[in-house]
This record gives sequence, structure tokens and C-alpha cells, in this order.
Amino acid sequence: MKYSKIPLAQTLVSLCIAKGINHVVISPGSRNAPLTLSFSEQENIHAYSIVDERCAAFVALGMAQQLGKPVAVICTSGSAMLNYYPAIAEAYYSNIPVVVISADRPEYLIDVGDGQTIRQKHVFKNHINYEANLKQDITHKSTILAETHQLSAEMERELQQKIQAYNEKEINIALNTAVEKNGPVHINAPFDEPLYTMLDAPTVFPEVQPLVLDEHIEHDNIAKAAAIWSTSTRKMVLVGTLPPHTISKKYWEMLANDPSVIVFTETTSNLRDEKFFNKIDQIILPIEKNEEMLEEFQPEILITLGGMIVSKKIKAILRKRQPKHHWHIHENRVFDTFFCLEHFFQMNPNHFFELFFEHTTPIESSYKAFWNSVKKDREAKHDIYLNQIEFTDLKAFEAILGTLPSNIILHLGNSSTVRYAQLFEIDSSIELFCNRGTSGIDGSTSTAIGTAMVAQKQTVIITGDLSFFYDSNALWNNYIPKNFRIILVNNNGGGIFRILPGNKNTANFDTYFETIHPHTAKQLAEMYHFEYLTASDTASLQTVLKTFYDESEQPKLLEVFTPRTANDVTLIDYFKFFNEKK
Repeated sequence: MKYSKIPLAQTLVSLCIAKGINHVVISPGSRNAPLTLSFSEQENIHAYSIVDERCAAFVALGMAQQLGKPVAVICTSGSAMLNYYPAIAEAYYSNIPVVVISADRPEYLIDVGDGQTIRQKHVFKNHINYEANLKQDITHKSTILAETHQLSAEMERELQQKIQAYNEKEINIALNTAVEKNGPVHINAPFDEPLYTMLDAPTVFPEVQPLVLDEHIEHDNIAKAAAIWSTSTRKMVLVGTLPPHTISKKYWEMLANDPSVIVFTETTSNLRDEKFFNKIDQIILPIEKNEEMLEEFQPEILITLGGMIVSKKIKAILRKRQPKHHWHIHENRVFDTFFCLEHFFQMNPNHFFELFFEHTTPIESSYKAFWNSVKKDREAKHDIYLNQIEFTDLKAFEAILGTLPSNIILHLGNSSTVRYAQLFEIDSSIELFCNRGTSGIDGSTSTAIGTAMVAQKQTVIITGDLSFFYDSNALWNNYIPKNFRIILVNNNGGGIFRILPGNKNTANFDTYFETIHPHTAKQLAEMYHFEYLTASDTASLQTVLKTFYDESEQPKLLEVFTPRTANDVTLIDYFKFFNEKK
């Protein structure tokens, strides 16, 4: 193996490996050459080259999301690191440990007119959990700096020892924080020329500071909460975004069988049970203006788990019809989504329920039975409506989601895609992901590809046309596995805007909101060596899907064309249909 001559580069690589980071996404550049050469030479490191920095950061995010541990993403100096920001913000709000390592110019070259140089310190300060601004090695200084800062050999040695100690401490803290807080950190590393000199053996051996994870258990508050729970007849559990297998089956079955509890699970929760309410908007959209039903809906206790909530309607209703008690359970962060948070239990949900259920007693209630009858009615009307409509987005999602293979990893694009998915049952064996931290369209495909690169299962992404074309550079790499599948629902614009309030079918709306376009993915599929398939009605879609997931020599892209001006009408009428008399 080879090692950079620069001590700072050696230190970074050594500590990353010691902390269990063995996947590194690198974008080409010169200033990061000491890191590129060092990481790519290590037998314990899987190094990947992704040219587009924005895509590279989302690929790293997808890897970290799948692996459940930090992944590093490395870039050169200048504007390169700014392209990481969308993925860093997503990682921050989704609790995904992405480690940004940005190469930088030496401090004396900042703001003096040197090329590819910006103020890199504090760039991500609002959306990271720790920032380590490292110091340049005094033993690796340019000729200009050496001529203006003459030091004796002993002074240079002492100064370098202080710099080394400082850098080791900061890197240890940053990497430990990525794990402790399960989120992004930024390490900024200044390097001076020469950048490419390599050695056969390392010259520094940094100290590894151990990771200490400590869970704060509030026994008294858990017991108090359990006492309130045991006397309440209307309890709601709302589960947002969660990684697969987060909640033990033992505890979610206890919740599912409690007559005083209704459990609302979002598609992104990875928590599915026939006794849960897995299609939130299908239940609550028809009641949003029905005061009597809203009164029946309002819980006394609300327990929330996981991250972001997709459904805008349940947020709006629970903000208006607030519970008496709202408790959130999460290991890292809480959001006061409903403006009535009473207590945040910062701990592992399984540990919370283990202690919580020791103190609870059953209570009779008709709360769940009432909403089960509503659910049954909604499901029947759902089937009736789907059987009588023409081919639109809604019919396309029915066919796609109903024919997914078992035991795959499914990524959903944002905007319309994830909202349509919320209306259908999805096989409980499927592990589902969506970038709901910031809910942006900018990196969905890149994230899915990052997952596919490290996953042991087939990865599928369902995405919309604007999201897909926006992130088309995601396909520009050499690591996409043959079994990767893209389902692109192309309605020639941003269909979500036709559902939202606005003056549709005007030149202003078409241009600045819906963004109508004539593009297809055919040429992109050809350029990036994807097998390309199309469908434009129910019959052709069902035919293609029969073999779409089969083994192949190339990854596949299925483009499903739906009618732009009919999709919104069909969806709006879908929710109206639930209020019609039988």
C-alpha cells in the first residue's frame, strides 16, 4: 500500500479506517489528490469515483442510509464542496451519517486571488453536527511560506507535534459525532503543494479516541406517561420515516391489538400491519371539514416515532385538534410538529416500550373499532373507484405497487410519487426509503444508486419526470448493478402543481410551475447503457412489469407515460368519491 507524504492525509485515512469507515466517494480534483491517492490505495477501503459532486454526496447518503454507518465523501477545494449542500441538508434532517472531507487551500492563499479558492470554513454550519477545521502541517509548506517563516529544526518539530495533536483530536471528535448524533459532519483539510508525493510506509500513527454512547433513561417520566396512558381511551401512534426493522415486532403487535389505540403509519415508516392504518390520507382527507368526525378523531394522547411526516393533512388536523399529551420518542432529535409537544424521550424506541409497557394496564375503548369501520369503508370505495377510471397516474401506481417483487429495496421520489404511494398497500417485506428530510427532488436517483451499490438486494426507484431529469447525472458512473431498476412516471411536467391550489392551464402556470416539457428518457438510457422500455396504458404496463425485474445484462429503465391534464382530476375525484353515499 502507498501513503501520502503529507501527515494530515495519513491521519485522516488512518482514523477513518479505525472508526469503521470503509466506503469513500471521491470526486476528481487536484487539491484532494493526497486523500484520493491515500484512500484508493488502502485495501480496507472501497473507493468510488463520482464526477458530479452533487450526485456524489447523494450517492454517499444512499450508502450510509443502507449500511447504517458513516460514509465519507471527498472533494477538491473551491465551489466543489458547495454542491454537497443539498445532500448534507438531507442527511441532517434524516439522521444519516455522511462525513464530508473537503480539501482546502492553505490559509495564506485564501482571499488573495488564488484560483479555485473560496472561504470553506463554516459553509455547512447550519446543517452539520460538528465542524473540524484542521491545520496545515508545518512540515509540508510551500517554498513561499518557508522563505517568510524561518524556524529552527526544533521549533518546527514542536510546532508540528502541536498541529498533529490538534488535528487528531478534531478528527476523532468529528468521526465520533457522526456516529453519536447519527448525522453529517464536515472536516476541512488544508493542503499545500506538492500534493502527489507518496511513501511506502506511514510516518504518523494517530491515537484513536473511543466512541462513548450513553442513553439517558427517564424512569420517573416513563412511569408517569404510562399512568396517563392506562387511563386514556383515545390514543394515537403516528409513525414517520424510520429505517427498516427499527421497532421490534413484540411492541408493534401490542399496539396493534390495543382497542384504545390507532396506529397511523406512513409509507416511509417501514412498519406495515393489517391492523394499522397504513393509508393516512385515505382515512382523513374526507373528514377534514366534518366537525363531528374530527371530534371522534382527536386523540387524548399522541405518541410520535421516527422522522418527517409526509401527510400535510394529518399535520393540519392535529395542529387544530391537538392532543392533551404529545410525546416523541427518538434517539437523536425531536420536532414540535403539532405545536403541543409535552415530552421528548431521547432514547431507543424499543427500550422505551420495554420500560413503558411494564407500567401500563389495558382499558376498554371503542376508539379503534370506530376507525376500523371507517377504514373498511374507505378500502371498499378505493377498489370501486380504481376499477372504473381510465389510465392515469393513479392507475399506473396501482399496477406498479401491486406487482413489486418481495424482499426488494424500494426508493420513492418526492412530490407526487411518495404521495401516490401513500394510497396503496405495499408488501411488508419491502424495505422503503425516500429523501423526506428536506423533501427535495434533487438527489432521489443518486441516493437510490448509492443504495444499490452496497445493497444485498435488488434496488428499485419510482420517480417522476422532473426529479429524474434534474438528477440525470446520477447515471454517470461505473457502479450501477445490473439488477437496478428505474420506473419513471412521465406526465410531461410537475404534476404535483396541478393538485395544489393555483390557476391551472395558463401560460404562466405552464411555464413557471408545472414546467411542461416534451422530453423522454430514451436517449439517456441509451447513453448510460440501460435497457429501455415503455408503457402508456394499463395493458402495456402490466405486460412489461411481468418480466421487468428478471435478471438482465443491463440495468433497466421503464418509462410510463400518463396523461398530463387528466391526472389531477382523477386524484381530486378520488377523494370526493369517499364522501359519496353508497
